[in-house]
Amino acid sequence: QVQLVESGGGLVQAGGSLELSCAASGMILNLNVMGWYRPTPGKERELVATITSGGNTNYAESVKGRFTISRDNGKRTVHLQMNSLKPEDTAVYYCHALVYEFSGLPRDVWGQGTQVTVSS
Repeated sequence: QVQLVESGGGLVQAGGSLELSCAASGMILNLNVMGWYRPTPGKERELVATITSGGNTNYAESVKGRFTISRDNGKRTVHLQMNSLKPEDTAVYYCHALVYEFSGLPRDVWGQGTQVTVSS
């Protein structure tokens, strides 16, 4: 069974920084796109940032220039460096991966979420 385990959330003042990490484990043939999502009013989960296995990145407009996503394919980890944090960044952040299992079939896998709270 494939699992994603997040770490690195917490409480920070506005303008501060946090780094989130997510590690994948289990019977994985290939980790395709990995990314971070958070809920927003009207959406269960909104894309924050994604990165492909080749390193191509995509960011929500609201975080461009402040957040940086990276991954280590060998360690099966993805990281989100969050700088210049704002109170509106407060949310539970969920790690996501599109996983190809040994069956060859793709599957969406989600982590349990990690809380980020930004105080003003």
